[in-house]
Amino acid sequence: MQRKQVTVGELQFGMFVAELDRPWTETPFMFQGFHLNSEQQLEALKKLCKHVFIDLERTEKPDPRPPAAQFKIRGQTKYVEQVKVEVEYHQATQVYTNSVARIDELLKPISQPGGVLEAKDVKESVTQLTDSVVRNPDAMLLVTRLREKSAAAHARALQVSIYMIVFGRFLELAREELELLGLVGLLQDVGKTRLPASIMEKNTTLTPEEAEIFRRHVLLGAEILKETPGIPPRLLELAIMHHERQDGTGYPRGLKGEQIGLYGSIAAIADAFDTLTAQRPHGGEPLSPSAALSYLYKERGTGYHPDLVEQFIQCVGVFPVGSVVELNSGEVGLVITQNLVRRLKPRVMIVLDAKGSPMRPHKILDLDRDPKYAPEEPYRIKRTLEQTKVQVNPKELFI
Repeated sequence: MQRKQVTVGELQFGMFVAELDRPWTETPFMFQGFHLNSEQQLEALKKLCKHVFIDLERTEKPDPRPPAAQFKIRGQTKYVEQVKVEVEYHQATQVYTNSVARIDELLKPISQPGGVLEAKDVKESVTQLTDSVVRNPDAMLLVTRLREKSAAAHARALQVSIYMIVFGRFLELAREELELLGLVGLLQDVGKTRLPASIMEKNTTLTPEEAEIFRRHVLLGAEILKETPGIPPRLLELAIMHHERQDGTGYPRGLKGEQIGLYGSIAAIADAFDTLTAQRPHGGEPLSPSAALSYLYKERGTGYHPDLVEQFIQCVGVFPVGSVVELNSGEVGLVITQNLVRRLKPRVMIVLDAKGSPMRPHKILDLDRDPKYAPEEPYRIKRTLEQTKVQVNPKELFI
């Protein structure tokens, strides 16, 4: 490896940043070493570092062709945490519970030809979800992580909708854009309600013929939305984008890169992340959030928009909200809020003591403040555990 020290002002796109002048864990960068290819990365480096070390062997040569046009991926709406997660959690629980029941009822009529959605009710559900996410995104993520166990289409749609709203908030998109993203996430798979039950309920890998039928759900969904009065005009176009891929290998239209646009690229990432981590309808074990993020990272540029993948990884975090973690003290806890700057130091709620016994009341640790469990021994996360290792009653949190 040939390394060279350069000032941040000397950095150019295509350079491979191999080392910083500070520990990686004190920065928002998710991976140790990356190609500099976005304004967001450059701005973060300017704020945090005076110099960095680049790997000359891995630095990309400048492309003599003019750069392709890039759509803007960040907005200008600054969101602040309006209430703490402990407060919003109970409100988020109620909103989520009501949304599950309401959406289940809303989707029943469209399972039959001629059935239509009630757009007004759908919009009200998304508005309530967005209100909660704007107040505190971690609360809704915690609720869904603890409660979403179903592979049913409506449960997955709600989960994807929440991911898209949370991601839109992270990208500082305007409030009305968050609601549009929420609607896209909720309705982009409505065509599945008209697929044969034999395909939707199959718990093994689909045959090529079945897979082809399954793909029709995108266009079936477009037909349903076309028949639905009162939906935003842009929704029809956006709701068929989530299976398109950056290199043109997606469906139904084989769009590439810029043709997919911001909302379509966000939908593709959120849908893929949820598919990888949720109960799989057609066989296959769900991946851990970290494994799913690694997959998206490997597929950036070919399957998914590269800059948005990196932003999504920062949004979800090293230890996603709701993750079960074991601390170096032997205690086990749930991650309840992220730390977007010191990524390895989130807030954790201890639910099991070092002997594995339930802890009552729960103890909350802010690892960013370096609390100690023994003299000169600060708490740190030792490893993540499978979600099934800890059975937590959502009703018992924050009481």
